[in-house]
Amino acid sequence: MTSLFEPCQAGALHLASRIVMAPLTRNRAPGGLANARMATYYRQRANPATGAGLIITEATAISHQGQGYADVPGIWSAAQVASWKQVTDAVHAEGGKIVVQLWHVGRVSHTSLQPGGAAPVAPSALTAKTKTVLLIDGQAQFVDTSAPRALDISELPGIVEDYRRAAVNAIDAGFDGVEVHAANGYLIDQFLRADSNHRTDAYGGSIENRARFLQEVMAAVVAEIGGNRTGIRLSPVTPANDANDGLPQPLFEHVVRLLGPLALAYVHVIEGATGGPRDHQQGPAAFDYAALQHAYKAANGQGAWMVNNGYDLALSNQALAGGADLVAFGKSFIANPDLGQRLRQNGPFNTPDRKTFYGGGDAGYTDYPSLS
Repeated sequence: MTSLFEPCQAGALHLASRIVMAPLTRNRAPGGLANARMATYYRQRANPATGAGLIITEATAISHQGQGYADVPGIWSAAQVASWKQVTDAVHAEGGKIVVQLWHVGRVSHTSLQPGGAAPVAPSALTAKTKTVLLIDGQAQFVDTSAPRALDISELPGIVEDYRRAAVNAIDAGFDGVEVHAANGYLIDQFLRADSNHRTDAYGGSIENRARFLQEVMAAVVAEIGGNRTGIRLSPVTPANDANDGLPQPLFEHVVRLLGPLALAYVHVIEGATGGPRDHQQGPAAFDYAALQHAYKAANGQGAWMVNNGYDLALSNQALAGGADLVAFGKSFIANPDLGQRLRQNGPFNTPDRKTFYGGGDAGYTDYPSLS
């Protein structure tokens, strides 16, 4: 039986284990720049013998317009590219692999975070029923998102270009690849879902039209850096950030059929509600994740299949036996920099301090103890 601790090939990425550190927003990048504290944080989790076989960075904005939370990093400027090199160098010095998650939040933003205080952008002018994080007097505060404006069709090629350029920047910064964030109610996901996409042009209406923006983004990134260095994150039924669709099964089976021919490194699927119940569902029936994987493979999808949400050692082994290739761990990696070692001996596990998740300094970030 496949073990969580065995090597895995994901496109061009040779991973020493099947343990993945999931992307985790931590709001510790003032000015949108990576920094020495972040380098320490990722380095602590990078040794594949004790930590992760693959690290996926916190979500990283592809443009100023794509930012939706305070003090998150970006990868659109030369200064940001240079700042990330200290992180990638630190991870590679430990023998680790790291990809950057490319992010455009769409409507999940606030005017105070947007260029010139402008309204956030979205497929349609529908305000997300969710909150974002601002730092007020150094403290993380959850505030309502601002009302967005609908993107004109003429603006979409420019955003696709932002993704392409961000992928180039990622390789220049020393990353081993990228993950396109198409989950959790952010811009690409907003286009996918009927509840947030009321467009009547070529990017709205039918499933094929709503998936067009995702298809164009992925084609641009893959053409630039290769499918074998590109992953994607999907969350078929999560309610995160007001992401809803009444028919997720046909929608996401269509999406993975589009992904099949791209020869991706991996497909990263959040099962159930992001950070919440694994059995959360939308639509008239429970979502069939096995059918989703089958649809991907039937479309010649060769990328590794990565599962995520609430996994422990026993559930991981069950998933690997059922055909998954990689297992992503989120909050567990916040409190356990040596999570791989702890999983190997089935504990003990540190408990994360939720008060330190967003913003702050070393406390609850780089000060969790390791076993050795």
